[in-house]
Amino acid sequence: MTPPTVLPPVKCLLVDDLDENLLALGALLEGGDVEILTARSGSQALELLLAHDIALVLLDVQMPGMDGFEVAEFMRGSKRTRHVPIIFVTASGSDRLRLFKGYDAGAVDFLHKPIEPHVLRSKVGVFVELHRQRLRLADELRERTEALRLSQMFMAVLGHDLRSPLNTMVMGANLLNAQLPPERLAHVAELITSCGQRMKRMIADLLDVARARVGGGLAVQPRREDLRALAERIAAEQRLLYPTRTLELACVGDLEGEWDPDRLAQMFTNLAGNALDHGGDQVPVRIRVDGTSPDEVRIVFANAGAIPADVLEHLFDPFHGAQRPRGRDDGLGLGLYIAERIVHAHRGRIAVQSNATDGTAIEVLLPRRNVPADGASWHAHDAGSLRLDA
Repeated sequence: MTPPTVLPPVKCLLVDDLDENLLALGALLEGGDVEILTARSGSQALELLLAHDIALVLLDVQMPGMDGFEVAEFMRGSKRTRHVPIIFVTASGSDRLRLFKGYDAGAVDFLHKPIEPHVLRSKVGVFVELHRQRLRLADELRERTEALRLSQMFMAVLGHDLRSPLNTMVMGANLLNAQLPPERLAHVAELITSCGQRMKRMIADLLDVARARVGGGLAVQPRREDLRALAERIAAEQRLLYPTRTLELACVGDLEGEWDPDRLAQMFTNLAGNALDHGGDQVPVRIRVDGTSPDEVRIVFANAGAIPADVLEHLFDPFHGAQRPRGRDDGLGLGLYIAERIVHAHRGRIAVQSNATDGTAIEVLLPRRNVPADGASWHAHDAGSLRLDA
């Protein structure tokens, strides 16, 4: 299962023009998973509200310049802050007019000085827990929305992409039954075999996606490996698959480390194939494997052409990555997503940089040593991608 999301500390904002009041309120709220932010004026409070996700504002009513009611009115006028709860802190008694003005400005409660510590903690605790519940619900909604989208994509794959080679295989079997001449039998048999291999690759990709999304991550079994030999083998295979394209491979430095060679071969194949698919015909695809760093190996896959901005944003998402070139239907569009998962399974980083002038470069950084002390295989969870152009 996907590991539970670790919620960030809940932030509460204390607003008062007197430092001693801020210190006193902060001391009463110390402890627990609450981060205290302070502001000594209304304008400073509004700046913090725009920069942070605030669960609750404790707002002094009587401040020079912009008083608490004005701050509340500004908050209600902003889409980002209009739903942030406000507890007004006041030294005045229970003035009905003041209370009405406060609630009309957006207050959810009042605290009257001197403040009872247990009352303060109790009221703040309610809003802190409500904020945590909102974060949990939002996270659960994202997970369920993504699960629904993936299930719909899986159904689309089963109904279309896998059906295409299956139809070809059925047609080929019917041709075999038609007692074709020997010279055509070999061609039909080769066609059936090719379609079967396509379906096998598609199913393997779907299984990898399922493992990465709901099975705890892709399992890797690292062992001592030389990336030079692996890269040269994959480059030779890609040159056979793309006889009209030019692929240049450069390997420098020490390229030994502890990796899963089968998974890295899969990553190399996916990223090299993507570069060859989408690069320009006149410009060679370049792969550089750099082992000059003692701690990690840097691999860059570079090709001509820029990735559209709307595609770049979702490049490593399953079913959302780069579109297959016209005329190629031998995959599901999962190659970049699986490559990213393989990199993360090795505790590495992957980044993309793309523009019309320099073309596209996907960079992979692989630590040389990343296995647990007992050498057992392990599963990697989400580590996040490094964006070079961020």
